[in-house]
Amino acid sequence: MTQAALSEKEQKKAAVEARSADMDKREKELNANKSGVGTRTFLAMTRGKGPIEIKYDAFDKSQPDTLPKTIKEFLGVAELDPTKDEPAIVNYLIEGYNEVAYTEASDPLAEFVDKTWPIESQAQFRLVVRNYSRGAQVSIEDAVALIKPGFEKQFAPK
Repeated sequence: MTQAALSEKEQKKAAVEARSADMDKREKELNANKSGVGTRTFLAMTRGKGPIEIKYDAFDKSQPDTLPKTIKEFLGVAELDPTKDEPAIVNYLIEGYNEVAYTEASDPLAEFVDKTWPIESQAQFRLVVRNYSRGAQVSIEDAVALIKPGFEKQFAPK
């Protein structure tokens, strides 16, 4: 690659980083007056050639206190009436179910995670196994064989 091409790539990377920082700042401003359970406004770019900026509302999974805890609360926030909007609700359930099923199936650690462990512990187990596997340059299976007994002992019935 020529120096000019590398420089052009670096310029594009810097422009993307600047745009991302600007969008993050504007997102904070858009959500400054929002509190409690509900959606937040996000800024993103469309996919494909010639992306354009879009604005949409969605649940922010990085802020657990803003997420609905019950189906009734979700329906209220999403302004859905089960008697009128059943097809939309079923579609949301199917889309969510499919996304979770894909995420679990595509996770090389899914078969080793005990679903009875708390969610936070499941995530921690995945992180520890991945980090150990990379750091020690061993297979996932070998890392699980070493680490899983400690997690199982922690959550064994007492």
